[in-house]
Order: sequence, then C-alpha cells, then structure tokens
Amino acid sequence: MTTSHSSTRRAWLQGALLGSAALAAPAILTRPANAAEFAFKLATTIPPNHPINAHAQRAADVIAEQSGGRLKLDVYPGYMLGSSTSALSQLRSGGLELVTLSGSVLSTLAPVTTIYNTAFAFKDYDQVWQALDGALGEHLRKRIAAVGLHAFDKQWDLGFRHITSGSKPIRGPADLRETKIRVPVAPLFVACFKALGAAPTPINFDELYTALQTKVVDAQENDLLVVQTGKLYEVQKNCALTGHIWDGYFTLTSARTLKTLPADLRTILETNLNKAAIDERAEVRSRTDAVRKEVEAAGLAFNEVDRDAFRAVLKKSGFYGEMRAKFGDETWAILESTVGPLA
Repeated sequence: MTTSHSSTRRAWLQGALLGSAALAAPAILTRPANAAEFAFKLATTIPPNHPINAHAQRAADVIAEQSGGRLKLDVYPGYMLGSSTSALSQLRSGGLELVTLSGSVLSTLAPVTTIYNTAFAFKDYDQVWQALDGALGEHLRKRIAAVGLHAFDKQWDLGFRHITSGSKPIRGPADLRETKIRVPVAPLFVACFKALGAAPTPINFDELYTALQTKVVDAQENDLLVVQTGKLYEVQKNCALTGHIWDGYFTLTSARTLKTLPADLRTILETNLNKAAIDERAEVRSRTDAVRKEVEAAGLAFNEVDRDAFRAVLKKSGFYGEMRAKFGDETWAILESTVGPLA
C-alpha cells in the first residue's frame, strides 16, 4: 500500500514537472522560422505616389530576399508616421529605424546639412552630383555622424524647386515683394525669401495644400513632381521656372540602430537603399518633362525667369555672405570648389 502510494506520488510529480515544462516551453522557443530577425520601419515624408516610395519598396523587397528574410523593411510613405520634424524625433528616440529627410529639416541638429539648399548655387544636375557624391557629401555625412546619426552614401533626388503662385505670376524678384510664400520649416529657406523681399511662412508639407486652398499663403516653392503628386496645381495658377534651390533627401538611421545589425545585413541594407536612390534619380529626371505637360494641361501656367536677376539681389542683400558665415569657411569652400564663387 505504501509502495503503491509512493509510486503514484512519483508519477504525479513527474507528470507535473513535464506539464510545467510544456507550459514554459513557448517562452524559451526560438522565433518562428518565417519571422524576421530584424524588423525596421522606413518613414518617407513625401506623397505616396512620389518615385521615392516605389524605389524604397523595391529595395525593401530585395533586402528581404537577399537577407533570407532575416531583415524586414516596412515602408511608410506620405507622413503616415508623422511630419518631418516628428520623424526626426522618432528616429533619435528609437521609435523608428530609418527615415528619408531633407537637409533643411536635419539642419536643426547639424546646421551645415542644408548648405546644398543655398539659393541659385547649382546650375544643373552635373554640379549637384559632383558635389554630393563627392567631397561635399562626404563632409556632410561626417557632420551628421557627429550628432549620433548615420547618413547613407547616396541621396534621393527631389529636383530643382520652382515657385508657384495663386494670384500673380512671378517674373522677377520685384514680384516676390511681400508675397506670402510657404517655405519648409528651415531657417535657410526663410532667410532666402526674406532677402528676396517676400514674406516667407514656414509650414510642414502635410499642411501645405490646405494652407494654399484657404489663402493662408499665396505661393509656395517645390519641384514639379511634388507639385504633381501633392496636387498643388489644383490650388495654384502660375509656376515660375526659377530652379532656385536643388533639394534632396538623406536616408538616415541612428548610430545606435546601425550597431544592432550584423555586418552582412548592414551591407545588404546600405547597398540596396543606395542603389534605390540612384535609380530614383534617373526616374525623376526622365519624368520631369512629362510631369510639366500634365500639370500644364491641368491649368498651371509656366513662365521663364532670369535666374541671374534673383542671384544678383541675393548677393547685394548680403545673403551669400551670411550663408558663408553660417556654414563656416571650410564647408563653404567645399561648395564653391564645385559651383564657383558665390559670396
């Protein structure tokens, strides 16, 4: 009787232990075979139908394939994860892993990053890529690293920016006087249009359409693809082909996030996002002429301008001298080594 009772107790204890182990097992199991080892979010602060998003998604697909599913990249276009300034804050806090962002927004942390937005600095794309794929780009990436962020080697193309308006066409600097024009939330853009005599109003892009529609501002400046993808031609009548500023996006991550990746996955990530940026550049250039015809057919009237007249006003006002002081002699000299003397 005692032996039987002991045997029964031993059997019960063994069963209980096995049951406990079974219950605990899920907590120590490895991740499912089809789950990514690293799941990253990439936020883009550009309308969903802009080429940046399509090329970023293609890169994400290739990254998943080349990494054998270990690295998953989810692309969130069109301010789905917040405004530009919010995205930068989330990047720094670890709320997201990657963001495409302009140097003008990033300049709140690293002021020199907006130097490529210096008005009327670049005359064409040859100068842009000579500078940003060369010494100027390398210099800016070092400055970005100094604030704890990592910029990938190749920048996305947002094109040369032009001025659109809702009332009168802008044919020369005099037409800008006291015009309420939306600019990005960036000091350089504000300084530029103040120097040209306008009344610049910083507004995030996700609020721009409404601001134009309700006449909070009468004008804005962006490249033609953004005018199209953001449907700004619906609330603007004129477009002056000023080409006053070239703009582009960095692909940014935090140094902390990058350190979590094994070397092979980091190579896959950077290689494919850099390639995507180069492919996007080619598409932007090839689409620009077609886009102009589309928005022109939709009612946006175009006019040419004398770019030298705008540049002369900026030089006379001391704008270029101020920018040289702002960015420092070293950074300014690197820019001028490609574009020639400005100040």
